[in-house]
Amino acid sequence: MYRLVLQESVTVTGVSRCKHITHVSTDRVWISDSEGNLILTNTRGDILDSVTDLAKYGGGVHTVTQNGDVIYIDSDFNIIKRSKDKVKTTVIPYNTSPWRPRCVYSSPSTGDLLVGIRNTDTWTGQVNRYTNTGEHIQTIQHDNTGQGLYSDPRYITENRNGDVIVSDVNRGVVVTDSKGRHRFSYRGPPSGSGLRPLGICTDALSHILVCDDNTHTVHIIDKDGNYLTELDTEQHGINRPWSLSYDDITRSVWVGSDYNNTVNIYRLIYGGDNLTGKLY
Repeated sequence: MYRLVLQESVTVTGVSRCKHITHVSTDRVWISDSEGNLILTNTRGDILDSVTDLAKYGGGVHTVTQNGDVIYIDSDFNIIKRSKDKVKTTVIPYNTSPWRPRCVYSSPSTGDLLVGIRNTDTWTGQVNRYTNTGEHIQTIQHDNTGQGLYSDPRYITENRNGDVIVSDVNRGVVVTDSKGRHRFSYRGPPSGSGLRPLGICTDALSHILVCDDNTHTVHIIDKDGNYLTELDTEQHGINRPWSLSYDDITRSVWVGSDYNNTVNIYRLIYGGDNLTGKLY
């Protein structure tokens, strides 16, 4: 049995909708909409900080480093690091390239930056891995038959086993290992309802959670791509879940709405209590 237990509902000031959520700490997150607004907020919905030059795009356009610096895609399609004392540095320039960054993620285990990009000429996608100073170290683009893995990577994250997980609106959830080898692609449940993936995150059991714009639910699959269940957030006022984030400390799931500036904080229960198959 899988259940969402609502802990708290937060109305966030400074954004029109909740397109992406990045955790900073248990009670602080960065949240963005698709109008270029990026704000740091707490569980009261207060504006604690803001960024004004964010790309106007409703994808995974920001992340936080191990040191607490915010990394984001700016309106000129560059990858910017803004330190805690608000000093900005261009980490990766993309503004002269046909490749446009769509999503970015800072690995908490390695410090590497994972960037999902799309070629505006060929409409193909890839994932690039960089050091935290912007040195390119890996490109993930094809499976073992030479077929392209990505078309439009919208959100990106990393699982605890090092897998790179991409929410691609045209290709589903695409998962590769840390070496770039394709492990699986999830395109929807056995019922055949399909999948239009949006925000994505992983939990303490390495389950993958992804918002589905077809059913307006949150799908849960295991680390090997096996469908587990779908979670309905409509009963708690999130009629179109769009963004997800997981708090490792409290083991809570934050779900953002595309219809308004509401974020719900849930305890996710897997068939019991506490840990080891009994995630709270």
